Amino acid sequence: MPAPRKYPSELRERAVRLYRTSEPRPVIRRLAEDLGVHPEALRSWIRQAEADAGERDDVLTTAERAELVALRKENVQLKRANEVLRTASAFFAAQLDPTRPR
Repeated sequence: MPAPRKYPSELRERAVRLYRTSEPRPVIRRLAEDLGVHPEALRSWIRQAEADAGERDDVLTTAERAELVALRKENVQLKRANEVLRTASAFFAAQLDPTRPR
């Protein structure tokens, strides 16, 4: 179960929208102080929004991040299933050939 979010998603969306629509671009630290959030939190929200919009290539998009999590979970399950199958095949091989050393 993921940890609870410190800031509500509405605040995140509003902060990013405020940063992106302001001309000239405000200083992140000052905007974060005005909104009552940590500057690094705001900076990461902005980076993620830019990645989701296709403006950044150095950060995974939200969809890519979710896909990666799902693939990692599937990988763990497949490794577990392979281990069970490997153990079961060794057990049945020993049952079929009693002369085989254990």
